[in-house]
This record gives sequence, structure tokens and C-alpha cells, in this order.
Amino acid sequence: QPESPVTVMLFAILLGFATIARAGDSDPPNIVLLYSDDAGYADFGFQAHPAADMRGLTPNIDRLAASGARCTDAYMSGAVCSPSRAGMLTGRYQQRFGHEFNIPPGYMDGGMSLSEKTVADRLGQLGYRTGIVGKWHLGYPPEYHPNRRGFDEFYGLLQGSRPYFPMKKPTPHRILQHNGRPTPESGYVTDRIGDAAVAFIRESARSEKPFFLYVSFTAPHSPLQPKPEVEEALRRIKDPRRRKYAGLVKTLDDNVGKILEVLDALELSGKTLVVFTNDNGGQTLNGAVNTPLRGRKGMIWEGGIRVPMAFRWPGKIPQGRVVRDPVISLDFLPTFVAAAGGRVEPSWKLDGANLLPLLTGRTDHLPERPLFWRIHGPERESAIRRGKWKLVLEDHSPSTKPQLYDLENDLAETTDVASTHPRLVESLATELAAWESQLIEPSWSPPKRAKRRSRPRGRSRQAKQATRK
Repeated sequence: QPESPVTVMLFAILLGFATIARAGDSDPPNIVLLYSDDAGYADFGFQAHPAADMRGLTPNIDRLAASGARCTDAYMSGAVCSPSRAGMLTGRYQQRFGHEFNIPPGYMDGGMSLSEKTVADRLGQLGYRTGIVGKWHLGYPPEYHPNRRGFDEFYGLLQGSRPYFPMKKPTPHRILQHNGRPTPESGYVTDRIGDAAVAFIRESARSEKPFFLYVSFTAPHSPLQPKPEVEEALRRIKDPRRRKYAGLVKTLDDNVGKILEVLDALELSGKTLVVFTNDNGGQTLNGAVNTPLRGRKGMIWEGGIRVPMAFRWPGKIPQGRVVRDPVISLDFLPTFVAAAGGRVEPSWKLDGANLLPLLTGRTDHLPERPLFWRIHGPERESAIRRGKWKLVLEDHSPSTKPQLYDLENDLAETTDVASTHPRLVESLATELAAWESQLIEPSWSPPKRAKRRSRPRGRSRQAKQATRK
């Protein structure tokens, strides 16, 4: 007897759900992703060459890194806040879906493309309780809200930054909200984010579900507003700007400590994969130090895209492991899905790789792969890294010559060796051009050139276009 259309349809639906079914029988770990904002490459004690004035200021983050794996060659897919987060959450180069620039404050015509699935969507399908606390910066209209992008819980702000102390009249996008509802202006923002993370973990511990928590601190992003008592305790740092910045980092570390402590108290540390990183290169204009790297936030140089990164998963990731392979934030989604026992499907078209074999010591090297960047500043800049080599195009005019750097021997990118490796330059330039040909035009203009307007009701233009498609 032939199957009815309803039976066939139900089978197809079940088959679709099976694409992210768990691959193993072991209990999936909780996952906590800790993000700092605009921090310097040398501003954490666990780094190979930490800045002298920051030693001892980040004991909790350093303890996390010492308990697991530290990545020496870790990158973000973008050099500024919003694009790098869009790439991280989707596991795809953000330029593939037009997320080239920061979203301008109050911009109501788009956000992280509604065609994209986030890591929260993927883990939610695997039975995870999902939450984000802190900064969103991926869209203001209702359809781009974290609660509609896979997150069960959201406590934080929609905009990219805000004052650390209570505001008299905060705009809707800067006020801290809980699942769309404004919360009273009180306390210090970094503490409020840390407290909300602790509350989410405590609530999740009462559930049988594993949890995924993305803790998106605004610190140490500007404005430079440390707690007065913290700044006073750092008087040994003579430069006022650097001292204020260090105060933001110190309170960030205190709140990472709160999160690690609650995991210990609830006996969840052994069951939790914890990751710490920063959203882009350090903003040296606000006091960050990126030594020995060239450049800063917003630049194609290593100082704009290379970040501190550490993973801890007791019993799975060996203590003190050092990973020297190039890794990128696009790898988080496939790594988290694999840790959860899920399978990544080719239809997802991810750009990231599963890092678990590398982190756990099953291998010391992933198959060699290129990493790409494109940044629109005054000119369109792009770069490719393959192995130890990095090719940089500072703009795309016919007269511009590619620059080649040997990052293994010249991490500071001081010596262009393109003239001595012409075939390698040609090969990398061809590969970079092929990648750029796959990208689409940016969905909006850079913030300073974008037309800002308020459209509090209705759906965004991007959402309407997606619906018509």
C-alpha cells in the first residue's frame, strides 16, 4: 500500500531533524563562551608576552587558560565588533551575507541576516537551554532580537556600548533589558552582566537540559569609566588613560571569577566547556596594548584581527596545552556542535572547522586551510593567511602591490618579502580573489555615512525582502 502524502511529509520532517541529531551517547557538556570587548592582545597574564603593568590583574582568566588550552594564533573573522560577532555566531564569513560594517546606532533597516542560523539555533535543536547576557549589537528591529535568533534568555543591551554607570535617560537600545523588558538603571554594567550570567547558570542547573551561555561583556570598550575604588588601587599605572582601561579589565576579570566560582559551587566545572576570547584586536586609542603586533582594532594587520583565546574542558582538554595552528572564531559553531554530540551538515555551508581534535591532543595540526579577511576602511583592504604566510592588499587599485609577511619569523609584520616569493604571492592573490568573488555587497553603509532614522514599529526592510523571497 502506498504511503499517504501526510506520512511522507512527516518522514521528511523527521529526517530533517535527524541532521542535527546527537552522534554519541555521552552526556553533552554545558558551554560558556566569555567575550571581552576591544581588549589588547598583551593585556592578559596568560599571553606569552603580557604587558608588565597588567601582570596580576587577570588571575581568573589566567587560571581558566592554565587549566586548558591556550591558542597562540587565534583570530576573529572581523576587525570590529558587530561583523566579528556575526561571523562567530553563524560559523560563516559575515561578508557572505552582507554584514561588512558595524550596525549604526538606531539603524532600523537590518541586522544579522535572517537567512542565517546561529550557534544558539543549532544547540537549541540539540536540546540546549540557550542564553546571552551583555552586548548584542546585531540588530535593533524586533525580528533581529536575540530571543528570535535562537536564545531562550537575553539580559543585556542591543547597542554596541553604553556608560558603565546608571544613565538618567537611557535610549531603548542602551538600556539593559531582560527578554525585551527594560530593567531599572542601577549598579555597574560589568557587575550586572556577571550577576546575570551567574543567575542563568543557577537557573539552568535546576534543569535537566545542558546549557549554552554567551557572556558578551562590554568591558573594556569605551567609555573609560572604571569603578573609582578600582582606579585608585591602580595608581602605580602612571598614564591616566591606561589606568582607567586597566580598571575596566580588572572588573572584567572579577566577574569572570564569579562565573567560574558558581560553576565550581554547583559542581558543573567538570561538565562545562568554557571559552575565553576577545571580539577583535585591541583598541590602542583607548589604552589597550597589542605588543608585539602591528595595528589596532579596525585594521587588517595582526593587531586588528589576532586575539587572546583559551579553552577549558576538564578531562577532555589537557591542562597546559598550547595550540599553535591558526584558528578562528568561525570554528566555535562546529566545535560546539561536535562537543554536544551533533553533526554539522554540508547544507549549512560553514567556513569554520571542528577544533576538538586539536584541543584534546588527538592531533597537533588540522589540515592546512586558508583564512580570509576583508575590511572596508578608507579603502577596501583584504588579506589571506595560509600556513605561516600572510598576504595583504591595502586597497584594490591596479597600482597597489600585494605585501607578503612571514608570521612565523615576523609577527610584527615589519618586512614585506613579496619580491622574493613571486609565485607564492601570485598563488595567494588568486586564492584571495576567488574568495572575494563569493561575497556579496555590504547590506548597509559604515556608521558615519549611514542615514540614521528611527522606525520603531513594523518590520525591517531586510525582513520584508526576505519574506518576499
